[in-house]
Amino acid sequence: MEKIVCPADFRCPISREIMKDPVTIITGVSYERKNIDKWFNVYNKRTCPATMQPLHSFDITPNHTLKRLILAWRETLEAAPSSSSSSSSTHPSIKHEEMVSLFSTLDSSPFKVSSLKKIRTIVGSGDDMRSDFIRSGGVEAVVRMLVSQTIVDNSDLVSFHACEEALGLLHILPLLKEDKAFQLLSKREPMKSIAMVLQRGSADARFHAIIIFRKISKAGFDWNPLLEDQGMDLFKSLLELVYDEICSKASSYALEVLFEILASSKKSRLKAIEAGAVCVLIELLPDSNRSKCEKMLLVMKLLCECPEGRTVLLDHGLGIAVVSKKLLQVSDATTKLGVKILHLVSDFQPTERVLEELLMYGAVKKLVTLLHMEGQSSTKKKVLHMLKLHGNSWRRHQCFPCELKDYLA
Repeated sequence: MEKIVCPADFRCPISREIMKDPVTIITGVSYERKNIDKWFNVYNKRTCPATMQPLHSFDITPNHTLKRLILAWRETLEAAPSSSSSSSSTHPSIKHEEMVSLFSTLDSSPFKVSSLKKIRTIVGSGDDMRSDFIRSGGVEAVVRMLVSQTIVDNSDLVSFHACEEALGLLHILPLLKEDKAFQLLSKREPMKSIAMVLQRGSADARFHAIIIFRKISKAGFDWNPLLEDQGMDLFKSLLELVYDEICSKASSYALEVLFEILASSKKSRLKAIEAGAVCVLIELLPDSNRSKCEKMLLVMKLLCECPEGRTVLLDHGLGIAVVSKKLLQVSDATTKLGVKILHLVSDFQPTERVLEELLMYGAVKKLVTLLHMEGQSSTKKKVLHMLKLHGNSWRRHQCFPCELKDYLA
């Protein structure tokens, strides 16, 4: 069936949307009333948006003829055969044309937010439109706008709002390593723009940013270039999200991104420690649910592989206490991770205070319980190693388990 194409004159030159209330200015060009009104009175422009001619009059005149033509065209469209086959061929073509038309406004129009919202609605209408968006150059257009708005003036609220809206659109796209969207977004400049929104954006925008970071990190991404530019700020913004008590998904995703960054780059761990990661995890661990607890201990284990991380854990005062409490309390995974952390601490920094805290906070008693596990495992080997290495120090204390004294003897 022949596609129904919207006449170009029916679209507002500013928003590229089909007009509902067309008005004409002195240059003879017609615009949607609310758009040209905003151009003159909000943005204080003194030119014609389409021709950029300077204007000496800002009068607007209703274009009744054009309005009638648009209404007649809409009626013709609605009167077209409404079978499933015709609707599936007609309406996607109209959406495609409108979407592609909106791409051009992202480079030139000041109404970028409005255009992005419209594109997002179209892209979100189904998988077909999402694929069409990618095929038609939508990712390139949005990423180009995202970077340009960041470079122009990242303190301008209008530009920043456009960046936020761009992430609202991009986060719904698949980001597999072979996808075009991944290849475009994972470049240095777009990643810096996303990091900026993560640091300063609204709650929704930060959530969209962390979703994009999570997808990119799962696909495999070299974080080192971004860490060179924004290492400390990036970790601080991720840790702020980890603290988020309102949106548990954002907090969980931030922990996943943290783990991916720290697992891929040992240099990044020092920056995360300096940003306060160990202290944040110690403070949040006591009240965390199972899923979050496992993710936090995964991150903490990576940080404690560095001497600086172990030092911060011990200096906190509650570090050994909170890790000890999670042994045999939450899940097998948290117990294994907890043993790894305590093994690192007691192996590399076996000071008298550390050994006393392990005994006082019940870690040693739980290690004895783990000793009775059936079979062999890496966790049990670490437990045996700790008990044999420090048993002589611990058994001098009255609270040392008496059944273990004979075993060690």
